[in-house]
Amino acid sequence: MPRYGEIDRDYAKRLRSTAADGPIYMLGLTSFLAASAGKSGDRDPATAYAPIPILASAGAVLCFAADVLASTGGWDRVAVIGYPSRKAFVDLAYRADFQAWHVTKEDQLERTTVLGTLPVGGLPGPASHGRMLLEAWAGAEPAPVTAGLATGFTVEGTVIGDGRRWSGVRYTPIEPGVPLPLQEAAPGYQALLLEPTIERWR
Repeated sequence: MPRYGEIDRDYAKRLRSTAADGPIYMLGLTSFLAASAGKSGDRDPATAYAPIPILASAGAVLCFAADVLASTGGWDRVAVIGYPSRKAFVDLAYRADFQAWHVTKEDQLERTTVLGTLPVGGLPGPASHGRMLLEAWAGAEPAPVTAGLATGFTVEGTVIGDGRRWSGVRYTPIEPGVPLPLQEAAPGYQALLLEPTIERWR
């Protein structure tokens, strides 16, 4: 078992079965160790978020990356990688070059959560004025915290996390000066205010 998270063995088996294959977006939430390079301002996507050349060779793309300005979960960074299929995700995870890259990053991680998500409708547009609100919940979808145009995803499963199961996530562009009446931290709800560094959803 990795030091920085708990693997959901049941979901891992489902991913390997590829019974319901097709595009999938893996949402990663990361908290870095205080002394690691990951918290020192490294914004090179090839090192801070994902190995871009390796992803490209597998048909995957870094769709979204952001620094966390504030959150109920103590997170530092967020990234979303789009895979053409679940099989592509599984195959990449077992590649020697990907595993070698991961070894160089894992000693920086305090904890991480990776969710397999599927868009409910379209994909998110660019963040308004450089801010995005990301919410994750278990159970029923919570009421919107702003009147902004939100984009929802269902959560198919958790690749790695803290044992909690999630139902959905939502991205909402935030206009400057909009008050955010965020809920208190709770087992079934998380909210993250993000400053995107990469937005190329497809």
